[in-house]
Amino acid sequence: MADKPVIKIGHLKITDHLILGVTDLKQKKGMETFNYCSLKTVVKNGWNEVADALAVKEIDAAFILAPTAMDLYKSGVALKLILFTHKSGSILVKSKKANIKTIEDFSGKVVLIPYQLSVHNMLFHKLLAEKGLKPGTGKDKGVDVFLEVVAPFQMPEAIQYDEEGEIAGFIVAEPYGSQAIANGYGEEFYLSKDLWPNHPCCVFVVRDDVLKKHGDAIQEITNSLVRSGISIEAQPGPAAAIGASFLGQEKSVIENILADPRKRITTSELFPVIEDLETIQNYMHKNMGIMKTKIDMEKFVDTSFAKNAGAK
Repeated sequence: MADKPVIKIGHLKITDHLILGVTDLKQKKGMETFNYCSLKTVVKNGWNEVADALAVKEIDAAFILAPTAMDLYKSGVALKLILFTHKSGSILVKSKKANIKTIEDFSGKVVLIPYQLSVHNMLFHKLLAEKGLKPGTGKDKGVDVFLEVVAPFQMPEAIQYDEEGEIAGFIVAEPYGSQAIANGYGEEFYLSKDLWPNHPCCVFVVRDDVLKKHGDAIQEITNSLVRSGISIEAQPGPAAAIGASFLGQEKSVIENILADPRKRITTSELFPVIEDLETIQNYMHKNMGIMKTKIDMEKFVDTSFAKNAGAK
């Protein structure tokens, strides 16, 4: 079929999006054939770029932060959440120069987050709130820890060149935390899975018009993504080699993440759990005040594709 539609999927170079890299490679190598579409991965540098590309219909679908997807939906972008892309997989890294031993030591310093509307921001907020500390920006009153939004790929360099140790650290999707650790500038402070076991973070969303017109194609892609997730956990070695190329990273860094016996990231359970998404929405609404109004999760999430794909 020469006239197969090209489905463009936006993503970042993070381990959370590795299932897309595996599916992409399977297509290119002819290990899997899509009957209803061809796939084009569109790499972006930061979360605002992914969100904007979806809003202006530059891409058909995206791997995107769950809270950002909720916000897009709320602002009128017609899309559906159809799959989790992973569970867990992020890390809170402390800078070696900042002399951080306890959570209280973050006080008075800067911590980098990838986006306001991120599970990273929520998890760090929760961690600080439990110790009575208030995160915020320089504009907010009575702030203990100052948050700055920085694109994930820029975070390792930010602490590397911070001579004064003003940046206490960052919370981000892998492999950027492990990269900073491997380069000797950072140390692991917490894995995100220890702050909220099996938490969602990035999700696969598709525009409504694309779902309507190319439902078979999206089902095909979803089936492949679910298979890719299972294969990553079954074969971390080959998956790390694919990850190194797809994410532009050292193979050893990806290998350490995937082969860690602590199961830092889960890619075999991608079924969208509505209760977990509600937990994020409720916390960001009630405790953080970032989400002013809430969305109807039942209308936003379409589990039919995940069901048909046999996602767990």
